[in-house]
Amino acid sequence: MTDDSLAIHRLLDEAYAGIEMTPEARDLKEEMRANLVARMAELEGSGVSGAEAARRAMAELGDIRAIVTEAAATPTAAPWLDQRVRPRPAYVIRTLLLSLPAAAALAVLVWSVLDTAVHGWQPLAAAVLALTGGVIVADALRQETTSSYPLPAARALGYGAAATLGLAGAGCVAAARPEWPVGLLVAAGVLLVASAVAFTYLGVTQTNRHKPWMVRLQREHQEMADVFAGDPAAAARFGIYTAAIWLAALAGFVVLTLTVGWAWSWLALLSGLLAMLVIMARTMFRPRGSEPHRAA
Repeated sequence: MTDDSLAIHRLLDEAYAGIEMTPEARDLKEEMRANLVARMAELEGSGVSGAEAARRAMAELGDIRAIVTEAAATPTAAPWLDQRVRPRPAYVIRTLLLSLPAAAALAVLVWSVLDTAVHGWQPLAAAVLALTGGVIVADALRQETTSSYPLPAARALGYGAAATLGLAGAGCVAAARPEWPVGLLVAAGVLLVASAVAFTYLGVTQTNRHKPWMVRLQREHQEMADVFAGDPAAAARFGIYTAAIWLAALAGFVVLTLTVGWAWSWLALLSGLLAMLVIMARTMFRPRGSEPHRAA
């Protein structure tokens, strides 16, 4: 990274000096950084020097402190309303055109499983389905969405190739019917294993591609889902309530079954389920701003 490319990062860090780095402010800073780097590249492409491009990009952004303050005061109940990205018409048309031969190939493969009269068309149908499916997957991952940035071309092609291998393996299985030749089954197994390995590698090496507002939403959801981690007493109460409710429900189910029969005994289990839902709602979803009780 050159001194000119470092300038934009240094200027942004200086602008953020003295600002409290809450999770929201940190996400906003990273979003600003990406926009500033992109704007600096545009200015350098038009002939502006690196240092001047960095200063001009920062000047166009405006007062950082005012932006952070305004963002903190803005309700985030539905952040996707301001972040919506509409699909590109060309992408929609490409996907529609590719889906037609893919659907036809899939129909031929399904038909060949049910009727051996179309057995000769299976290899061609499998090839068409695998290729079109891989292209659709790769093309979809290259598109920016409301919640995610587009994947790099090489990684998107990797996912597309993995999908192609998996579809080709499934097509080989369909084409093997009804004779089930060993060579074709071995090829199908190799393709399916290669697809699984490729998907596994791509999955474990995948970095975050979600946009800052989506990352923030996921963090808030995780904090809500992990409510018991910060309140062991609430976790203990929830466990005792759960055991008591279901013991009572099962006992009621047995008693009602022996006295009034199956027609009414299920009401005991339904009552236990309703009580469990109420306890979960009261325990896991506290009113906003409330804190768990902690011993001094």
